[in-house]
Amino acid sequence: MAQAIRPRPPVSLLATDGRPHPLQQVLVGAALVLGALAFVTAMFHNLHLVSSWAGLVGILTAAYGLYISATTRERFPLFIGLGASAIGFFLGMAHGGLFGGVVG
Repeated sequence: MAQAIRPRPPVSLLATDGRPHPLQQVLVGAALVLGALAFVTAMFHNLHLVSSWAGLVGILTAAYGLYISATTRERFPLFIGLGASAIGFFLGMAHGGLFGGVVG
């Protein structure tokens, strides 16, 4: 008797369980981009608004991604994005904060 050939799922570098995880992959990418943006802009004193807001959104994005992540390969870049976002957020807060002295 002939066996039916199953279609293979799309190959992913982050999913090791054989199932696609599109939401987790989007969160990984967003956390890495926001972390890089927050980290780089934190090195410039006058860009504290960008670094603090990008860091805050990156922290929340990476935290939610870690909460719903399914594999270790998804968690590793999420931790990298979380750390970069946190550094950018804290340096942005030290340079002027979320509102730049307008409020308060």
